Amino acid sequence: MTFTRRQALRLMGSAAPAMAMQSSFGRMLAQTQSRIDLTPGKYAASRPSLKAYTIPDWFADAKFGIWSHWGPQSAVGDGDWYARNMYMQGSDQNKYHVNRFGPPSKFGYKDCIPLFTADRWDPEHLMDLYVKAGAKYFFSMGVHHDNFDLWNSKHQPRWNSVAMGPKKDVVGLWSAAARKRGLRFGVSEHLSNSFDWFAPAHGSDATGPLAGVPYDGTNPAFADLYHSYADMPADFAKTAQAMGRIAPDSWKLQYFHRIKDLVDSYQPDLLYTDGGMEFEGFGLATVAELYNVGPVDQHGNSEAVYTSKTKADCDGGICVLDHERGVTDNIWPAPWQTDTCIGQWHYKLGQTYKTPKKVIDLLVDIVSKNGNLLLNFPLPASGELDAEERRILEGITSWMSVNGEGIFHTRPWKINGEGPAMAVKVAQQGFNESKQPDLGAQDIRFTSKGKSMFAFLQGWPQGEVVIHSLAVNGPQQPDKVTAVRMLGRDENLKFTHDATGLRLTLPGSKPTTADLGIALKINFA
Repeated sequence: MTFTRRQALRLMGSAAPAMAMQSSFGRMLAQTQSRIDLTPGKYAASRPSLKAYTIPDWFADAKFGIWSHWGPQSAVGDGDWYARNMYMQGSDQNKYHVNRFGPPSKFGYKDCIPLFTADRWDPEHLMDLYVKAGAKYFFSMGVHHDNFDLWNSKHQPRWNSVAMGPKKDVVGLWSAAARKRGLRFGVSEHLSNSFDWFAPAHGSDATGPLAGVPYDGTNPAFADLYHSYADMPADFAKTAQAMGRIAPDSWKLQYFHRIKDLVDSYQPDLLYTDGGMEFEGFGLATVAELYNVGPVDQHGNSEAVYTSKTKADCDGGICVLDHERGVTDNIWPAPWQTDTCIGQWHYKLGQTYKTPKKVIDLLVDIVSKNGNLLLNFPLPASGELDAEERRILEGITSWMSVNGEGIFHTRPWKINGEGPAMAVKVAQQGFNESKQPDLGAQDIRFTSKGKSMFAFLQGWPQGEVVIHSLAVNGPQQPDKVTAVRMLGRDENLKFTHDATGLRLTLPGSKPTTADLGIALKINFA
């Protein structure tokens, strides 16, 4: 049962104050309390305080979420990091920009924003499709590295989706559509990298007829979009790294206030950050704010989820580890998440997408290892899925309608699986999903629920099925198998359970979704 923060405070009564802040940031924070206006609650901006947090069961149950990684860069239709790369002379996106719009010293990123029209965007219809596909939570982009807020931002009043572009509260409309359908709602923020990431906009062409003519990032009139480097070293724009997070405290404070506004306005169930916990103390304050204002259970414990891509942030139990486009090598003790996309993060015309088979292979492997899959369907300027995206979504929907019982509300079994692909060892890191081999009928992944195990065969087997991990008296010491059936069919299957494993032959015709994989529900005594 979930309560609002105000209801929880009434239940908690005179709860003990949050733990005193520690570390150098804690001392600095004490001196700037009027600026770091953290909402009072159970959690303070310190790691000892945040260690009282526990990842909620709803997240471990959910397994599958859908993300709309959508904003002005998507509207251009040329893929990821456009707002940065368009200023990098000679890059593919710079060439695209010059051919379509003209040189960036004449037509900058600010001039691309009106292309973000959302004129065919129907969040209610899209959310119906996502729910049907099995999504249990939904993410809206909150703000990307391009410094453009997708809500009616108090601290970015000019460059937000209510003031320009679609002139709609994108986060608010997504939130309403998701929550109306019982989905948990999340927002993603990529803002902490923006100060460095936009450095190329402060340069100029190095060669050609416009060499030395400044790009619009240097114009003080647009410093609220591209940032001001007036107080930075003279060569900062040339040396700044895209994800460097080198910024003055004034920017870090603005970052905190912007994300606090986002969190306070929508009280999300989840907050995704693109990287590790930002700027240490300011990041700790952001996490504490999320946990203090977000949903809580009947005991006053936070049910919100914060994700970090830095393992050290999560080892203390204060958040969920996220692997961008990555898979793990084995079962992890704590729930975790892969975030990935069917194509590029921002919409790109002509992009080749992941197949439904690849998505399902990833899903069952990730879930077997105690993870969740967050999958982005990139939207174009109009806000409407293209025909190929709809086809992929329909494939996922068809498979999930048959096999979802073995995905949702499950936990890992003793081992995550068996089969040829298990022999391929993928280095433990993000961006490794492409190194994982495609799965076939001999590749089996396991989940469990109560007295049942689900065995996912990632293809339609020819002949007898043997699950060696269920060998009687084998290393896993399985309980006695009492019944086996294939999800989507009612009849129990004939089987033999002995020292070689569980053996059975699948009768009947091949299901329509079998090429994506099938699932066996195995009941134990």
